[in-house]
Amino acid sequence: MALPAGFGSGGASVAGPSPLEVRLRRGGCVESVHRVHAVVCDQRGRILMRAGRPDHETFIRSALKPFQALPLLSSGAAEQFDCGEKGVAIACASHAGTPTHAREAFRLLWNADLEVSQLQCPVPIGASSPLEHNCSGKHAAFLATCRKMAWPTESYLQGDHPVQREVHRRVAELLGLPAAELVAARDDCGAPTLRLQLAQMALLYAHLGASTQAELEQISRAMLAHPELVAGEGRFDTELMQRAHGQVLSKGGAEGIQCLSRIGEGLGVAIKVEDGSRRAKQAVALHLLRQLDWLTPSGLQELEEQVLILNPGVSLEVEGALRFQEG
Repeated sequence: MALPAGFGSGGASVAGPSPLEVRLRRGGCVESVHRVHAVVCDQRGRILMRAGRPDHETFIRSALKPFQALPLLSSGAAEQFDCGEKGVAIACASHAGTPTHAREAFRLLWNADLEVSQLQCPVPIGASSPLEHNCSGKHAAFLATCRKMAWPTESYLQGDHPVQREVHRRVAELLGLPAAELVAARDDCGAPTLRLQLAQMALLYAHLGASTQAELEQISRAMLAHPELVAGEGRFDTELMQRAHGQVLSKGGAEGIQCLSRIGEGLGVAIKVEDGSRRAKQAVALHLLRQLDWLTPSGLQELEEQVLILNPGVSLEVEGALRFQEG
């Protein structure tokens, strides 16, 4: 999938700054090394800063969730079924499956006169209900949208279902691409996710933080108002948004995906760890937040102490930095 017109700076080569490296040291010796690509885009799709390849292609995984929530709003389902900000936030969540999270997902279903049995996300190991699955809010939002639009509920995860086609249409619109060019595959929860270039992910998050489109602004406002629903206590997205005072939105995905938005400035960041390491993506996110000056030093220290918990004698260090895109 080629970068659409407007990306980059007039056809600049993909050659450029090297990927970041995250090194785990044990007793002063390097034990593991993770290679990481990162890019900053504005809402016009211009690559402003980068480390590694902005055209690196991978699946966006759960970082797609804020955009999968768009049909809930555009269909009128969120208003009709009185979702409120909490309902929108849980629709965007990769949550911890606590009773609080399960209750919000259940409320989405209850208000739309839907049954828990209609959820097609798996029941997690050791759990008793699909409501405890980290994607239950997204699935409940899909079903509520289907109820409002009189679309079939039993096939809502199929790629050709109207709710999935609408997600793809909206994402393609934001990227300036024909929807037919998007490549989808099944995520672990059963819903489609998309294979995108890293710069395209950053562009999506630039739009999410720009506050220029009403539905995206509703989504970002809900996530920032209820960060505890988006992930959970002690989890990176929640802890970051609680310390950013409404200025930074954060949403991660599996296999080393992390996306950030700078609210009101139309800037998006996308991070991909080649080997999928969670600790590496969190270390890089902290490193870039420090470089971009998006979080206070005290907030960064608190966040690092909260999420990067390592055994004694073990440390993580990030080598490299974002570089400005050359014109």
